[in-house]
Amino acid sequence: MSAMLKLTHKTIGVEVRRGTYEAMVDGKQSGNVELNKSIDMPVEPGRHTLQIRNGRNSSRTTTFYIADGEIASFRCGGKRILPIFLLSFAVPSLALSLTRE
Repeated sequence: MSAMLKLTHKTIGVEVRRGTYEAMVDGKQSGNVELNKSIDMPVEPGRHTLQIRNGRNSSRTTTFYIADGEIASFRCGGKRILPIFLLSFAVPSLALSLTRE
């Protein structure tokens, strides 16, 4: 028996990155998930890493452990910048520091 990894690309509200996300499991391209869709991928029980990519943007690498017969579920979306964007109206210097390189 094996375990299952379920990825869902779903957001609430405005989605800036509408493209297909690429799922990297243990550093290898393992599948693609489109906006408002889910994918299921069989994985071996044990320790794994997961990273989501969209062009040059990528998530932090997440480590998860899964046992035989279990399902590990993750939701991915590109909405993390919205609270910073809204906060920049109250603290304008924050917007400048985000764009400076």
